[in-house]
Amino acid sequence: MTTQELLQRAKGAKSAMALAGTQTKNKALLAMADALERHQEAILAANRLDLDAARGTVSDVMLDRLALSPERISGMAQGVREVAALPDPVGTVLNRVERPNGLVVEKTAAPMGVIAIIYESRPNVTSDAAALALKAGSACVLRGGKEAHRSAAAIVEALQEGLTAAGLPQDALCLVEDTTRQSATELMCANGLVDLLIPRGGAGLIRSCVENATVPIIETGTGICHIYVDKDADLEMALDIVENAKCSRPSVCNAAEVCLVHEAAAPEFLPRLAQRLAQVELRLDPGAARIIAGTPAGDQDFDTEFLDYILAVKLVSGVEEAMEHIAAHSTHHSEAIVTRNPETAQAFLRGVDSAAVYHNASTRFTDGGEFGLGCEMGISTQKLHARGPMGLMELCTLRYVIRGQGQIR
Repeated sequence: MTTQELLQRAKGAKSAMALAGTQTKNKALLAMADALERHQEAILAANRLDLDAARGTVSDVMLDRLALSPERISGMAQGVREVAALPDPVGTVLNRVERPNGLVVEKTAAPMGVIAIIYESRPNVTSDAAALALKAGSACVLRGGKEAHRSAAAIVEALQEGLTAAGLPQDALCLVEDTTRQSATELMCANGLVDLLIPRGGAGLIRSCVENATVPIIETGTGICHIYVDKDADLEMALDIVENAKCSRPSVCNAAEVCLVHEAAAPEFLPRLAQRLAQVELRLDPGAARIIAGTPAGDQDFDTEFLDYILAVKLVSGVEEAMEHIAAHSTHHSEAIVTRNPETAQAFLRGVDSAAVYHNASTRFTDGGEFGLGCEMGISTQKLHARGPMGLMELCTLRYVIRGQGQIR
């Protein structure tokens, strides 16, 4: 099926999704979760083929993003069930005003229509995106990366089984068969067919969508995430936070890429950091290089999303210089300060212009599930409509419902 044919089918299904009640949508989601677990072996077999084809062409860290396991499939199913358990945003009255003439004006959440998602080599995005879009009352068009296409196709087949079991149209969930750049371009320019496009992937994909899309998009962000270790930090806490933010899963967008260290804390903190992060390549500015051994930082190292066991390290004179550096180099995703000084923490939290700012916690918490949103569609780093982890409400648009008794103007 061509991409245009698939989009036409999704458009045909959006009315049914907009009219579907909460009970019907939840029934579909629970059936979809069950189907994921029921078809686990088929999904894993497809994933093994993707992994075999990718080995030798991508890094080990990227292979980890691509890999599925029984535990990850169980987690995907649980994520779908959590979305089913969340309140239905469609029809939520966000504001209600009764005018002097008797008109009642309600600002309500309404379905987008057709939501298209372009993503790369993370098969779990397939079920996350589908669950959120469908619960928000929209049809969903998925376009995954070629490295994960077999996995995504097996996942979508299982999800469609659950969708139709609840009486909803199969065409409300579609996977683009073409994994060339042509299909991505078609989605970017599908005016009248795509109501919202969400790119979820690396900097190149997001930049291409921002520069070329003629349909509305939400810009999800690459994550050049910073951790600032203040002079008043609990250094053991700081080590735990930096290690978690860098090493727990370095291939994701909420992993830390830069560690800024107050020059007063550096003589004690940096040797301990180098010991704790023995598997990480530390790219050091001249100040840090005078204290510990590592790779000299290049011109681009503080502007790079490494997605690997690499961490850029820079000494700063205080929170003001840390915030200046973040303002100059951040992608406005997630930033953290480690300090026991509440005034310094408050200055950082108010002064850093990113979607998520943390005090004494890892940036790895920037996630829809961790924020109580169920699954997430991605992390928006723009300021219009949605910012931060995008859950159900962020996938809705607005509609004003006005109730009268014959008023005329």
